[in-house]
Amino acid sequence: MTEQPKAQIGVTGLAVMGRNLARNLARHGYRVAVHNRTEARTTALVEEFGHEGEFVATGSMAEFVASLERPRRLVIMVKAGQPTDAVIDELVPLLDEGDVVLDGGNAHFLDTRRREQALRERGLHFVGSGISGGEQGALEGPSIMPGGTAESYRVVGPLLEDISAKVDGEPCCTHVGPDGAGHFVKMVHNGIEYADMQLIAEAYDLLRHAGGLRPAQIADVFRGWNGGRLESYLIEITAEILAHTDAASGKPFVDVVLDQAEQKGTGRWTVQTALELGVPVSGIAEAVFARSLSGSADLRRATGDLPGPTETWLDSTAADRFADDVEQALYASKIVAYAQGFHQIQAGSKEYGWEIDPGAMAVIWRGGCIIRARFLDRIKAAYQGDREPATLLTDDHFREALGSAQSAWRRVVSTAAQLGVPVPGFSTALAYYDSLRAERLPASLVQGQRDFFGAHTYRRVDREGTFHTLWGGDRSEEQH
Repeated sequence: MTEQPKAQIGVTGLAVMGRNLARNLARHGYRVAVHNRTEARTTALVEEFGHEGEFVATGSMAEFVASLERPRRLVIMVKAGQPTDAVIDELVPLLDEGDVVLDGGNAHFLDTRRREQALRERGLHFVGSGISGGEQGALEGPSIMPGGTAESYRVVGPLLEDISAKVDGEPCCTHVGPDGAGHFVKMVHNGIEYADMQLIAEAYDLLRHAGGLRPAQIADVFRGWNGGRLESYLIEITAEILAHTDAASGKPFVDVVLDQAEQKGTGRWTVQTALELGVPVSGIAEAVFARSLSGSADLRRATGDLPGPTETWLDSTAADRFADDVEQALYASKIVAYAQGFHQIQAGSKEYGWEIDPGAMAVIWRGGCIIRARFLDRIKAAYQGDREPATLLTDDHFREALGSAQSAWRRVVSTAAQLGVPVPGFSTALAYYDSLRAERLPASLVQGQRDFFGAHTYRRVDREGTFHTLWGGDRSEEQH
């Protein structure tokens, strides 16, 4: 009896993402070992999709590992946290030196760093890889953000690049950096995604509740925007959603969906990590808080009768040009959100010694992932060659775009405030922009307050050193 050829790669965890990733690999000509804790799911995959390529169905973890050629390449696609640790603990005793374990879930990057170190001490490679694009991307070509050693990338990189999305012939996959770099970048990607979605939602809310447009009309506006500089997957699907009518009620679909946005945690991690790094990602933070506020049903019910402005609509003349102003404000706010995300990537790279190439991240986000957009070509250009601006806002293209959008941006934020339409994303983006422009910030007063009540000292603009004023005494100044 002829022994079945060994599989070139294995996938354990066959929920939607794992199943589709295995199918993607098989469609590209790889022999794929598949395993799931519930064996029925493995059987169902092979029965339903076996015609797409070569699958090796396995019933136990030992059989799964034994079915793979060496060095073994294993992909874990299970829930982040303890379930991932449980699978790793089961796998490790069965592996040999040089084998590569890839975690494709949404793991926290600090967990990835811990796991990478533990497996490295046992002679194994651990690759924490962000995979963006949802179930469709996993099947047809996602954006892939693998971390780990350069050696591990030589083993798994060619397969990952092969199955990733392609833009202008370039794979949307690259080696991000050591240990947790891949999952860190995926985390920030998701944070930017939160901000982008919030800004788009605010644009819709303004057009509807200030401009007086119906959802179907707003869909047409978004389709128009998608033909220009805002062209992106998120703008495209927003137009589709707004144009959709609910079959059961005949109402616009957007009106029958409960207005409570959920979240899985990556946006929150982005903000928490930014606070620890000292990086201001106010646009991403506002998007996370907006979701939290939307879900605070009891709080919203208790405050529904708070007084608001008497004027709640634009007059017809102002409404006619309002959509153009909103487009300008959306583009400017989007620049700020991405600038904050890329600043966080640069700060994380410096903190952990990852040497991440920000321009390469813009390249691999152009296809497959949720935030794919024409806009990313401009970010790629901003980091071309040896250039690495302190912030994208100082790049010539983006500086010019912000200058052109500035008047409309301010009008939109002002109009929203006057009419009582909440725009936390637009307004905080503008505040961030103005804070960076300011010659002096009122932080000097805050530092004076800190010195007054806590003797926390301050620095002066005219000489070196730290100082403290004797506020409770003769108010003379001491140098520390």
